[in-house]
Amino acid sequence: MTQEHKQEEACSQAEETLNQAEQTEEVKASEAAGDGAAEADAAADTAEEAGQEAAKSDGEAKGGRKDPRDAQIEDLQDRLKRQMAEFDNFRKRTEKEKSSMYEIGAKDIIEKILPVVDNFERGLATVPEEEKGSPFAEGMEKIYKQFLKTLEDAGVEAIEAVGQPFDPNLHNAVMHIDDDQYGENEVCQELQKGYRYRGSVVRYSMVQVAN
Repeated sequence: MTQEHKQEEACSQAEETLNQAEQTEEVKASEAAGDGAAEADAAADTAEEAGQEAAKSDGEAKGGRKDPRDAQIEDLQDRLKRQMAEFDNFRKRTEKEKSSMYEIGAKDIIEKILPVVDNFERGLATVPEEEKGSPFAEGMEKIYKQFLKTLEDAGVEAIEAVGQPFDPNLHNAVMHIDDDQYGENEVCQELQKGYRYRGSVVRYSMVQVAN
């Protein structure tokens, strides 16, 4: 083999070795690039999952925290309900007070009228027997009955006394007798007639009680 041929063979081997080395470097670079891409993809996936978790946590936090406007609405609704309840109680209390004031005023007027009724009865009781049929006596009798009818229509009623058991809630005992013809604690005489207005006593019956 000539010297020139040896040089050509050596150059060929060197070129082949260089090509092999370049191929090896490309394979390694390709593998490294692949590994880097895989790592980058993995990192991206991890970041995405973390973002999703963070968004989920933020949503849960927002869902658990009450909106200030909702809290204000609930507060206003609660205050409105309280005010409505207070107004309803005030209305009922006012109606009760008005009714009570009306009854107190009515009872006061009735108490002042009752002596007039008493005088009518006393006056009619003194009319002589021979004059009871006179126009004057009959006119006074009609006025008296009309007076009683007006009081009755207004809710005033006389309290029953004679023959009834003594009731301290209705009667005022000012005299007491022992008499076998009457029962125990029986009202035997009415000295002054008592009256009630709508079930409430305006004036107690002044009575005499037996036994």
